[in-house]
Amino acid sequence: MADASLSGAQGSRDEKLGSGRNLDSILRIPVLIQVVLGSATMPVANLMKLGRGAIVPLDHRVGEPVDVVVNGRVIARGEVVVVEDDNSRFGVSLTEIVGPPASDSNA
Repeated sequence: MADASLSGAQGSRDEKLGSGRNLDSILRIPVLIQVVLGSATMPVANLMKLGRGAIVPLDHRVGEPVDVVVNGRVIARGEVVVVEDDNSRFGVSLTEIVGPPASDSNA
């Protein structure tokens, strides 16, 4: 009798972890994706002087890969490309998938 209840508990646990319905729920969670072209640091006084047409130099150079960030974590790197269907839009062609940091792999 005890074996039946244990196997039933295990079955419901497996259903929770691997069921298609639960996976679908996870796959619908929205995430924030950002492509980081570069960054800059400046004093507030210089920031307030910026106007239309001002150029802010970034720390990335032309041709360097851009970071693809999901919910604050770099997950990939890639190259900026022009979207084929609409020449007025940019996209990112992924060139590298970034693995978890060394500290996360031990968890």
